[in-house]
Amino acid sequence: MQSYLPFRLPAFAATACITIMAGGTLSVAAAGPATLRVQVVDLDGIPVRDAVVELQAQRQHTGPIRFPWKMGMAQKDRQFLPGTLVIAKGSTVAFPNLDNVRHSIYSFSKSARFEFELYGRDQTRTQAFPVTGSVKLGCNIHDEMRGYIRITNTPFAGKTDHNGYLTLQGMPTGNSALTVWHPRLRSPSNESRSTFTITDDSQTHRITVSLL
Repeated sequence: MQSYLPFRLPAFAATACITIMAGGTLSVAAAGPATLRVQVVDLDGIPVRDAVVELQAQRQHTGPIRFPWKMGMAQKDRQFLPGTLVIAKGSTVAFPNLDNVRHSIYSFSKSARFEFELYGRDQTRTQAFPVTGSVKLGCNIHDEMRGYIRITNTPFAGKTDHNGYLTLQGMPTGNSALTVWHPRLRSPSNESRSTFTITDDSQTHRITVSLL
């Protein structure tokens, strides 16, 4: 049986460390390989897990976007696994039911509106996501179930680990915009944005966000 647990990106040693508040503007430089390590914390300095971080470079990416994790949102133990899934615009996501009970999955979000009728264990439904943005998932049978899909058009994206960290690699140098999304983030569309300059070196940013 396949696992639909989230993929965790490795951490890389950083040789520069700059703290910014969400919405700030900065330019940084350091020595070492070109990587960007981001930590997202709340106002009390507590790491924020499963915050989606997206980097939009000034030079737009033109090729296909492929992430190393599975394009799947399973239902197991009456939960969505993973709870938050990052996908590329245009991706098709599988929704396998690994529970002994039936589920009816739906989304009323602007980026994707759909509903799956009741389906049982070891059955799968699929859905394409052609529009960027965030999608909130629910189950018509189990009100406590909540899941989220973030649809992006940049290959430089992922979600933070239990320590609030995410490392991105291979970005082009120059001006960039960084977006942090989390379902509890206190701002329009649950997003916070910062702008800065990517250099050839290793950089670390600590971004503070306000949560509901």
